Amino acid sequence: MKLCIQLFITFAKIGAVTFGGGYAMLPMLERELVEKYHWVTSEDLADYFAIGQCTPGIIAVNTATFVGYKLKKNAGAVFATVGVVFPSMVIIAIIAAFISNFAEYEIVKHAFAGIRVSVCVLIFTSVLKLLKGAVVDKTTLIIYLAILAFAIFTSIPVAALVIVSGVIGIVASKVKEGSAK
Repeated sequence: MKLCIQLFITFAKIGAVTFGGGYAMLPMLERELVEKYHWVTSEDLADYFAIGQCTPGIIAVNTATFVGYKLKKNAGAVFATVGVVFPSMVIIAIIAAFISNFAEYEIVKHAFAGIRVSVCVLIFTSVLKLLKGAVVDKTTLIIYLAILAFAIFTSIPVAALVIVSGVIGIVASKVKEGSAK
């Protein structure tokens, strides 16, 4: 039970201080889950994000569920998931009660503009960290560049790109195994 409560508190803390969704949470997830508690590896976290892209729901919620399940099965999944969404539910309820009174103030508009910029920076740094761990050879670099091009220049769904890149990774590893024999 102690670990379940720790999961709730950790994910509630992450959910309370991270703006901009799952990608913006990545640096804090990595700091808390990988570096501080050693609950998962960087590779696990990258995998959870990839799977989170392919499954219905919010990436941060899916990731919390995966981590919680890995550590304490169903109970861990529930505590981590509720933890990550709890602060947002409270904050959204408070904002909803007052937003119409404040949304048109210039200072509020400027605050949101500043928050959006910082979220972009958080997402960018997360991408760089993931990139360092994901692109490990020429094959993964080629997959990365191809998927990046398709993501930018086409309207192919992200889930399809993730699945295709997984299949390409499997085929590439089989080809390498075959040529090594």
